[in-house]
Amino acid sequence: MAGQFAGKVALVTGAGSGMGQAAALAFAREGARVALGDVDERGGEQTRREIADAGGGALLVPTDVSHAADVEALLAATLATFGRLDCAFNNAGVNEEHAPLAELDEALWDRIIAVNLKGIYLCMKAEIAHLRRASGGAIVNNASIVGFTGSRNHPAYVASKHGVIGLTRAVAREEAAAGIRVNAVCPGAIHTPMYVRMEGGDPVHDAEIAASIPLGRLGQPADVAGAVLWLCSEAASFVTGHMLVVDGGETV
Repeated sequence: MAGQFAGKVALVTGAGSGMGQAAALAFAREGARVALGDVDERGGEQTRREIADAGGGALLVPTDVSHAADVEALLAATLATFGRLDCAFNNAGVNEEHAPLAELDEALWDRIIAVNLKGIYLCMKAEIAHLRRASGGAIVNNASIVGFTGSRNHPAYVASKHGVIGLTRAVAREEAAAGIRVNAVCPGAIHTPMYVRMEGGDPVHDAEIAASIPLGRLGQPADVAGAVLWLCSEAASFVTGHMLVVDGGETV
């Protein structure tokens, strides 16, 4: 397939739905072969099938990013199948809390930090080991606008996303000399399955949120996918350690 990523291999975690699925499909449309990781095998298979039906190449590996062995298996399968890795979108994340910190269960805190922050650490560690040998590449982590701000009743999620931003900046400085660019996208209100679960799927409530955004609408997964592809492209070859906000002006 022709496109700006022709001949390249992209890895996407959380590829079974939402922003991860949109990014995986966008990479494939631009010619990349795509390695897909997700705990949701049904959703991941749907993404893989869509790519294959359009004539692209994709590999699905069931992956829990909070487990080092799963992440290592994803990278090993990617290299065994495609022979290389050029860029990665570390997107997998969860947000299952809706309570103040004083009422937050410790096990839920541990789960959110394990997936959202430890998962980014494990993915980058595995990806960097290969990208160093390959003399460079691009990594994009999925953070959030709450990585800059606070948000009531989501303390673990907010903490995890602050951590992703800090980790992204630290690793961008560490790996620049190796030719590895490390950036993050920071989405605002994006209409994904996770958003629907958290906000309840009420059209009136959605309209109220959209009205509070300067551009007047909720974001769509494709909005984030476009930002991810730009950060991984040659057009962003002088961009590293950057937090690209994709929020319709919400934080302006």
